[in-house]
Amino acid sequence: MDLYQLRNRYLKFFESKGHTILPSAPLAPENDPTTLFTGSGMQPLVSYFLGQKHPLGTRLVNSQKCFRAEDLEEVGDNRHTTFFEMLGNWSLGDYFKKEQLPWIFEFLTDIIGLPAERLHVTVFGGDEKNGLPKDDEAAMIWKELFAKKRIDAKDVDIGSPENGSKTGTRGGRIFYYDSSKNWWSRSGRPEKMPAGEPGGPDSEIFFDFGPSTSSGQARHDLVFGKECHPNCNCGRFIEIGNSVFMQYKKNENGGFDLLPQKNVDFGGGLERISAAAKGNPDVFNTDGLNAVIQVLGKYSGKNYADVEGQDLRRMRVAADHVRAAVFMAGDQILPSNKERGYVMRRLIRRAVFMVDRLGVTDPAWIGEAVVSLCKNYGDFYGGLDNDAEGISRIISGEAEHFRKSLADGLRYFEKNAARDQINAETLFELFATHGIPVEMLYDLIAERGIDADKKAFERKIDEHRKQSRGATQEKFKGGLADTSAETTRLHTAHHLLLRALQMTLGDHVKQRGSNITAQRLRIDFSHGEKMTADQIARVEKIVNEKIAECLPMIKSVMGKEEAMKLNAESEFGKTYPDTVSVYSIGPSGATQDDPRLDKAFSMEFCGGPHAANTRELGKFKILKEESVAAGVRRIKATLG
Repeated sequence: MDLYQLRNRYLKFFESKGHTILPSAPLAPENDPTTLFTGSGMQPLVSYFLGQKHPLGTRLVNSQKCFRAEDLEEVGDNRHTTFFEMLGNWSLGDYFKKEQLPWIFEFLTDIIGLPAERLHVTVFGGDEKNGLPKDDEAAMIWKELFAKKRIDAKDVDIGSPENGSKTGTRGGRIFYYDSSKNWWSRSGRPEKMPAGEPGGPDSEIFFDFGPSTSSGQARHDLVFGKECHPNCNCGRFIEIGNSVFMQYKKNENGGFDLLPQKNVDFGGGLERISAAAKGNPDVFNTDGLNAVIQVLGKYSGKNYADVEGQDLRRMRVAADHVRAAVFMAGDQILPSNKERGYVMRRLIRRAVFMVDRLGVTDPAWIGEAVVSLCKNYGDFYGGLDNDAEGISRIISGEAEHFRKSLADGLRYFEKNAARDQINAETLFELFATHGIPVEMLYDLIAERGIDADKKAFERKIDEHRKQSRGATQEKFKGGLADTSAETTRLHTAHHLLLRALQMTLGDHVKQRGSNITAQRLRIDFSHGEKMTADQIARVEKIVNEKIAECLPMIKSVMGKEEAMKLNAESEFGKTYPDTVSVYSIGPSGATQDDPRLDKAFSMEFCGGPHAANTRELGKFKILKEESVAAGVRRIKATLG
């Protein structure tokens, strides 16, 4: 099974259990200013756990694109990645433990064939201080499930993970842990939860790769602990799934009340489950990441199966970071010095640095790796395959920009080294301004025998990151900032502008991002050259002509396939449901379901809101045209 087959089997299995398949939400959360990236499948669904009705029902399933920046420094071992896909199924007040645990056990053992004897599970051991009971119900369900596979499942109360590390598994298969491991809420342990936040006990599933796999199929660098247990993190036991039983809400008095509905939130790592199915604990041998590994082997002349130490880590970091950057570009995130773009820029630069250290001198490797990834994931994420060339231009352009910045940074380093001025301030300047990764800076000072204050440097980095997080509040509203009349008019003009750009520059122009406030609209679009004054003037002329024609804005609800046949413009990288809203501008006098809609000036997949007629817009004016990334331009415009 490759990732596509495994993902499809999971979705179809839960569809057979009455679940509706949801498209993946974007990596950039919609209308959630509290976080930079979507980091779990449940993140876009929080309001529904609290009682809001989901339009598609109470049983949902999907494969969610996720990115966790906090795992960036962990990448390099056999199991940690920044980007991953999370298989998820949810019950919104419908089924609970007695259905969820047997279903996921059936999927893992009967549908994809994982040996039940290699599975171990954990459950919540209770929290007396917060009045939260031990989850004996989940433990009993697991015992019955293992018994059906003729496995005598002994339960063991580990308590804290630290205690477990001293005593090992003690022959157990079901392990009770405290709230540091088997309680889920967005804020962490029960005492950290604010009033109103939902949470509950969880039950994790681990695959035991066993000491016998430390040679042969598995990576030879994997070393297991002598007294390991599921949460010891030595690599023998890898978590492949977690069922959260979201049944509590923190109250104003610091205690816990039951939610009006009991919910299930399951999340399982697609790559980790694939690794378990292969019997190999190295997720970099799964077909998604291996697409990059093969390119790195070709350009470096090094076989992944044979490399070790720092070269092994460099291959893994580069593969992870390039894949994450590809999916970011696919969701219209572009490299920059701010917020999400800063994270993307850092990923690309770290990848380039790591591959340089592998001895690769040909810069073509990154473009080839990007195209290979887009093709590999194209069966499920069609937008990647359809615009592989555009994504490659963005990432390759950033890599080339970094190589130039790196050359400037090295000159700055040499200048200060000659003056014996390599201190925390100099290192931070090289890190923040020139974008040189911390690892490279440490390599440089080690080669020179320079004794710089690393702790002071790292404190500066921490302070910089804290300030960046404080500055991100309210800056992540994608698309419309509000639904005021001014914003609605500019949103409608946005449709006209995109079509005018295509008419002026060519059909290669696709939307790469947008932000609309009451004062102006902003569109990022694919185009490799600076627009001329004549081109800008022509775009303005086209938009103002269509405004003067008083064209109606018409909403049509139709099947996704029908809309695609009509060549309706879709947002790059976004996955749409089977039924979609399509907004058409014109022709004059047309109404919904009018057969003349195929002659519309503009037709786009969109959720609205819009002006009823272009006569409401006023005079259109382009304020600025500029570059934001390789192959991507930006226009800011307004209405008079």
